[in-house]
Amino acid sequence: MDSRLISIYTSAGILLGANGLIVTLIAVRANLEGMPDSAIGLMGAGYFFGFFASCVWTPTLIARAGHIRVFAALAALYAITALIFVLVVDATVWIGLRVIGGFCAAGIGTVIESWLNQIAENKDRGRVLSMYRVVDLAFVTAGQFLMPLVGAGGFEIFVLAAIMFCLAILPVSLSRQQSPPPPASTRLRPMATWALSPTACIGCVVIGLTNGAFRTVGPVYAQEMGLAVDAVALFVSLSVVGAAVCQYPLGALSDRYGRRIILLTATSISIASSLFLFAFGRLDPMFVFIGGMMFGGFALPLYSLSVAHAADYAKPGEFVELSVGLVLFYTIGAIFGPVIASTLISSLGPSYFFAYTGAIHSVLVVFVLYRMTRRRAVEAAQRGRFVGMLRTSPLFSRIATGRSVDEQQSDRDR
Repeated sequence: MDSRLISIYTSAGILLGANGLIVTLIAVRANLEGMPDSAIGLMGAGYFFGFFASCVWTPTLIARAGHIRVFAALAALYAITALIFVLVVDATVWIGLRVIGGFCAAGIGTVIESWLNQIAENKDRGRVLSMYRVVDLAFVTAGQFLMPLVGAGGFEIFVLAAIMFCLAILPVSLSRQQSPPPPASTRLRPMATWALSPTACIGCVVIGLTNGAFRTVGPVYAQEMGLAVDAVALFVSLSVVGAAVCQYPLGALSDRYGRRIILLTATSISIASSLFLFAFGRLDPMFVFIGGMMFGGFALPLYSLSVAHAADYAKPGEFVELSVGLVLFYTIGAIFGPVIASTLISSLGPSYFFAYTGAIHSVLVVFVLYRMTRRRAVEAAQRGRFVGMLRTSPLFSRIATGRSVDEQQSDRDR
């Protein structure tokens, strides 16, 4: 393995693990502090608002200060927010901190993926991406279990998260990495994205409404179903593992049989998983774990399938702009999803969280069926190869589609 990748993967892994821990921890701790479910939903919404703002503005910050300075500044800022959570226990402050956290998470992803894009060559691009996904899965899953190990009720877990954010600065800062050229600023044209693929746009909104809510409010659902902190961590981890297991088989099937067919199939199984959790979740915690893994396995890959469907219609120079546009549509859903889901939990009970996800996914099924009557599927020979997408930054699409550093420079020159 290229020695430069070791430092990048190490920093990325620590950061992804810390971020995964914080996302789950904030929902769990806010519930323990007696904050209303509506406030927890707004924290989730704030995270995605900050996430999208960073996707737009971080390239400008990198052009001004350079990759390593921006990386260190955002990691340190994220560590500061982790400590403020225990210094100021107030729902309004926590919502603001989650906006900052979302900004930091996406900005750090942009820096990391800039380096990966510089190092990755066409002959080893798949290996670089695969290892990045393995690092993501391993560290996010491991991060979940720090919460039951340390405990969610004290200050120690927040200090540990802050230590991890600071620790992640060291491998990259002390390596011999050379900063790549700043990523090109990408135009945001949502109507052009819509014209390219209405199915992908609606898919991303729906996925934001459901998966965004699941990631940020799902731990509250698990708590209110009576699961202890260690069981909540297991519930979240099983959903991540389910997604990792199912994503590439689903992608390979979509390469062969068509994106919309597999999108319909995966969404339908997600609906079945939601109905299973709604009907049987209260009967036995094991049903919650089984249903959570099924839901994660088929709902979480829907974003990658939607992006792949849109990419089949895009020209080579449109991939990154398309990625930014789809992140916008996802963020629209993800801002509102946690608020709606938390309101339903508060007013109707935790089981209705999955009644909500099932209902929203049903909208996607209906829309995809409608679009299949309006537009022919792309021929198999013209489909690109499926790539599992991380929602860390739009730069991931540069790596996935083989956009080299020289091509990025050409983008800026134009």
